[in-house]
Amino acid sequence: MRILVTGATGTVGRVVVDRLLEAGHRVRALTRNPATSGLPGGAEVVAGDLTVPSSLDGVLDGVERAYLLAGALDPGQAAEQAQAFVKQAAEAGVDRVVDMSTAAVTVRRPGSYEMFHDVEEVIEASGLVWTHVRPGEFAGNKLDMWGESIRAEGMVRSAFPDALGVPIHEADIAEVIVAALLEGGHAGHAYTLSGPEALTHRQQADAIGEGLGRRLRFEPLTYGQARAAYIRAGFPMEIAEYVLGYQAEYAEEPPVVTPDVERVLGRPGRTLSRWAADHATDLT
Repeated sequence: MRILVTGATGTVGRVVVDRLLEAGHRVRALTRNPATSGLPGGAEVVAGDLTVPSSLDGVLDGVERAYLLAGALDPGQAAEQAQAFVKQAAEAGVDRVVDMSTAAVTVRRPGSYEMFHDVEEVIEASGLVWTHVRPGEFAGNKLDMWGESIRAEGMVRSAFPDALGVPIHEADIAEVIVAALLEGGHAGHAYTLSGPEALTHRQQADAIGEGLGRRLRFEPLTYGQARAAYIRAGFPMEIAEYVLGYQAEYAEEPPVVTPDVERVLGRPGRTLSRWAADHATDLT
């Protein structure tokens, strides 16, 4: 079976490519820059850009199933990208599409879900067999938020020390995607994914330290101090505000552990400590 993976150089896409190759399938990996992709030699790496539908001419030929990540490069046109993609997919004879969505669609969090909901509706109207995969907070976000202070100071700082989170390992997301691509029983399902444990930011710092084999210190910040820290770390002002706004909402309306990772994979998801151990070189 030949499977197309879009977003193949992304955090999740790379794992999807690896797992499909390990399972013995032919993988066509889509990227804008094949020469710099760093994807495994077993993959057929092809050039293409979802924001330029004409660049996909021929990319879907011979493909039976596809993983779609729409909107990563141009979120404002995500539904249009998805529409062009599923049209070409149907014409090429693709019979199943699994897309990356977000848990915000499940909870209808205003300002966070609308783009992904529009993409889901496009896919559902396409006539293709579909599965939506809706992860919540990526554990990998900790690299952006806390990575520099962990590396330089052994420190985690947060404006919401007691806010709960359920961060998920990217490998669990990828393996649910792979299951939905390869196995029966997933058609028409929307899986909302979380990590296996709800942890406050203080507890997340402890869990990351456990995974790294060293204790991390924790320092609470005010909202303004946290915003300044994110901006110093390279976040644009609007992204810093968006992240803090999300954290503030989580403090008021905490996310919950969902059963779908274990339901699909037959095992609990990887813990945050496991994620930290897997990313020890990034945090040291």
